[in-house]
Amino acid sequence: MATIDFYFSTLSPYTYLAGNRLEQLAAAHDAQITYKPFDIQALFPRTGGTAPKDRHPARQEYRLIEMERQAKKLDLPINLKPAHWPTNAAPSSYAIIAAQNGGGGDLGALVQSILRACWAEEKDIAEDAVIRECLTAAGFDASLADSGLLAGAETYGQNLEDAVSAGVFGAPFYVTGDGAKFWGQDRLDDLDRHLSE
Repeated sequence: MATIDFYFSTLSPYTYLAGNRLEQLAAAHDAQITYKPFDIQALFPRTGGTAPKDRHPARQEYRLIEMERQAKKLDLPINLKPAHWPTNAAPSSYAIIAAQNGGGGDLGALVQSILRACWAEEKDIAEDAVIRECLTAAGFDASLADSGLLAGAETYGQNLEDAVSAGVFGAPFYVTGDGAKFWGQDRLDDLDRHLSE
């Protein structure tokens, strides 16, 4: 069975714009996804990146143009400057890790619900009530928001180390079991072709 390590941040607009396309192509190729949320703000300085707020104004402006363009192409609603961004990504990431470990719901739907809450619904994904709502909507027990916090913190930290070791420098980033790497929601077609080979 093919495997895909899915490195992402719950703060990433481009992970939001990926929608459920990763899950669709994984199902088509009978591939298993391992969801690996990580701290993208900690990744940037370790891999030569720059946080959006610290980029040159021309880069900041183009980022917004590209986000709007991609959202329109994909027919997804987006707030280019969400009220609660950036926020603390750790609580939502811990919930995803707990859900992946605990099972019982649709993990892809949970990730997408959290991203949509940030980028389309003007919700603070660091708030317990928002995380619980997303867990419930994806078929998980809302109490997962309270469980496994220590394990979640450890896994979250390890995911960052795994990302650096794997050559990840942004989000979303997909690494297949055979070591192929794909950066960005606009590379999902390339991942699809790779899995077809």
